[in-house]
Amino acid sequence: MSEKQFNIRVYGLLVHNGKILVSDEFRLDTLMTKFPGGALEFGEGTIECLQREFKEELDTETEIVSHFYTTDYYQLTKLLPSTMQLISIYYLVKATHPFRFITSHKKFDFPEKVEGAQSFRWLSLSNLSEDDVTFPIDKKVVGMLLNSPNDYMTI
Repeated sequence: MSEKQFNIRVYGLLVHNGKILVSDEFRLDTLMTKFPGGALEFGEGTIECLQREFKEELDTETEIVSHFYTTDYYQLTKLLPSTMQLISIYYLVKATHPFRFITSHKKFDFPEKVEGAQSFRWLSLSNLSEDDVTFPIDKKVVGMLLNSPNDYMTI
């Protein structure tokens, strides 16, 4: 690895009525299911990043309830052309207004499989599995959700 760079991602765990929101996406020639959020831009803080991402992707303003998890092990990016160390930060969030975004019951429910295609689904926490998400860090977060006291269920 010649260049030593970090790729910092910030994600929101939005829980509502016993369900958690996930994003189905087609990016970098890959179908993926992950939590809503994205890349930290230079000059912004992690909370500002997450609020921007929710506004851009879901037209939803959020309030951070609490920090949930930050990657605590070495994880390389898998899909990007250059190798970077991935750092993912997860927050429990709640919407400050009623939801305006559209969700589906169908996985990858977008009109065309084109770069940047995205749709959203609610997954029941009682049936949630690590297999419901694509990436290793998200799988770890699902495991943590399943093994934590359900304080987040009342958000």
